[in-house]
Amino acid sequence: MGDARIGLIGLGTMGAALASNIAENGFDIAVFNRTTQVTRDFAAEAGALAPRITPTESLEAFVDAIAKPRVIVLMVPAGPPVDDQIAALRPLLDGDDLIVDCGNANFHDTNRRMADATGPFLGVGVSGGEEGARHGPSIMAGGDPACWARVEDIMEAIAAKHGDEPCAGLLGPGGAGHFVKMVHNGIEYADMQMISEVYGILRDGLGMGPDDVAGVFDRWNGGPLESYLIEITGKVAAAKDVATGEPLLSVIVDAAGQKGTGRWTAIESQHLLTPIPAIEAAVVARNVSARLEERAEGEAMFGPAPQAFDVDLELLERTLIAGKVLCYAQGFVMISATCEAHGWDVDLPTVARLWREGCIIRSAMLDDMATALGDHPGENLMRTPHFADILKAHHDALRRVVSLAALHGHPAPALSSGLAYFDAMRTARGTANMIQAQRDFFGLHGFVHVDGRTDVHGPWAED
Repeated sequence: MGDARIGLIGLGTMGAALASNIAENGFDIAVFNRTTQVTRDFAAEAGALAPRITPTESLEAFVDAIAKPRVIVLMVPAGPPVDDQIAALRPLLDGDDLIVDCGNANFHDTNRRMADATGPFLGVGVSGGEEGARHGPSIMAGGDPACWARVEDIMEAIAAKHGDEPCAGLLGPGGAGHFVKMVHNGIEYADMQMISEVYGILRDGLGMGPDDVAGVFDRWNGGPLESYLIEITGKVAAAKDVATGEPLLSVIVDAAGQKGTGRWTAIESQHLLTPIPAIEAAVVARNVSARLEERAEGEAMFGPAPQAFDVDLELLERTLIAGKVLCYAQGFVMISATCEAHGWDVDLPTVARLWREGCIIRSAMLDDMATALGDHPGENLMRTPHFADILKAHHDALRRVVSLAALHGHPAPALSSGLAYFDAMRTARGTANMIQAQRDFFGLHGFVHVDGRTDVHGPWAED
């Protein structure tokens, strides 16, 4: 039996970074990858960390290298590969050996794996990309508190820190950790889409070049919008293509990739009957971006859409402030709805605190969000006093920019959906009465009368 404190399977980009982080924080780690050369290369490049890393070339050697009771982290692609790896491991493990899935799993899969597990199992969402995994991610765990206690010291040591507070925690049972990570990624989709829509207005509306765009986002990152995504947007806009020296943005094909977590968020919201229109619009926008040939044909048929127009930079900044509040608010509402549906007790202020550092959506606003959600439990973030005041101050900017974008042919689906959500959520009597009347007309579904009677029908029911 070996003496490695922990083992890790899967030395892809994220797995290698996480393994190095664990070793750098003083924990001996055994590693294994299906492709042996990957393991050898990782060990050869470990440098000063090599004494803490035990590379292995078979599952049997890997398991034997870990001190009992074993803790094994999986960093393999989500879906069937996780099930296959668990099936290969379990015959080699003792009953109290803990498997920790730190991949981008669908939380339904995590729930199933915990129900079917023949031994301890944790589902842990890890956010921050390669840089976060290597130097400090945000860590969102779900499962049994006793299992979390076995890895808590490691997870807190490798996590990002907000001051002295580690951005790592157990959020609830079952797949709670992977669910919260999924919603994080949904918010990420919406935030990125809103930023790209404003970038489009700067580029095509105001005619700004990449360097000017970079300057705008650099300035905004010094104010209320301070966040990782705003920061890197400035850096991306200023970057040059290594091969040509041209602005990097000018050589990137306009088709956004995705790995599925945003789509999972949108699908799950429909099951929960929880509106997250800004996130759904961001998923749709990525799907539309992939239709390059159809978009080119549309431009040839109807003419180019984006037209130049003038808009104040302060108005655009205020637009993104309002949009950010709305997409975070939708995400937190979705977490609350899932807690109710699954009987979980995920603490929303804790989620906000875990997102303050390490993760992709880290933002200066999250401190105030944690406070607002704690002071007003159960309330939609947009209606808490602090963020209600922000929306009162900035929704007019969002409305004006969305209007100008529409008038001048600039697609702004996430900003438009965020505005529609805001307006719908402040309209006491909307238009669903018409829908209910239509449903009753063609299907006799009945409706609720304003006097309190239920299952009422219109006069057509008597025909």
